[in-house]
Amino acid sequence: MKTLGIIANTKKSRAADVVGKIASKARALGMPLIAERDTAALSGDVEEVSREALLDRADVIAALGGDGTMLRASRVLDGRDTPVMGVNIGSLGFLTSIAEDGLDHALESLAVGDIDLRHWAVAEAVVLSGGKEVGYYRALNDVVVRAGSSRVVTLDLAVDGDHVTSYVCDGLIVSTPAGSTGYSLAAGGPILAPKVEAFVISLICPHTLSSRPLVVPDKSEILITVGDSGGALLLTADGQVGQSLEQGDCIKICRSKQDVRFLLIPGHSYFSVLREKLYWRGSARLQPGWEPLAPAGGGG
Repeated sequence: MKTLGIIANTKKSRAADVVGKIASKARALGMPLIAERDTAALSGDVEEVSREALLDRADVIAALGGDGTMLRASRVLDGRDTPVMGVNIGSLGFLTSIAEDGLDHALESLAVGDIDLRHWAVAEAVVLSGGKEVGYYRALNDVVVRAGSSRVVTLDLAVDGDHVTSYVCDGLIVSTPAGSTGYSLAAGGPILAPKVEAFVISLICPHTLSSRPLVVPDKSEILITVGDSGGALLLTADGQVGQSLEQGDCIKICRSKQDVRFLLIPGHSYFSVLREKLYWRGSARLQPGWEPLAPAGGGG
């Protein structure tokens, strides 16, 4: 029987109840459960293990929370191919495919191997200062370079050694398909379907009306060079880890050779998630009860 590792956002009010539900169903299925200390403390049926043992023994990781917990689970895996099962006890939950009321079905499907896997691309970012590597990050969602104050920055962009342009802006986002529904979307970037092999480069408040998001193949090497910053800059990966940057620093971004694998229950639809989470309703004339507005003015 597969061993299920659990990574939970223990600050969520529903975390203990959901871990208890998983423990009850897993016990009936004969499925061992393991977790690190804080999560294991939520249920006596979960074996407490170290981070190393969790990664070595778990056949599947259940991430309980929202998208932030999924990003944390991806970072914990650090390139391992252990699949992640996202259980949404958060708010938005683009990446968490299983609702709390679908837990029993999900665990039953996992027990018999009736599951699908989706591969999400991961971006790798290497920070260079004076030609030396001073930072390395993996990002499932995005790599963001932004000003640490209200000052604007100058960022030079090149793709595969070909100079694109220099931007005066508040920052720049390099997003994967998974991250294209996050910060990049809020900055005006497009949504990339999961199988699209590309990065989106979006600007944060560019000081020109002509700048638009740029989509490049994920086989490309993206190079960002920090120009005139006028103050502190910050690089973040998935909004969770990062470092400060100085003028002249470079960030090389490319696709990692190790994707993250998400476990899905058969029948899961990416586009139904978009409709639900983004409140897509289609054209107004297709909605029940729609009537055209009466023409302005009166008639006699």
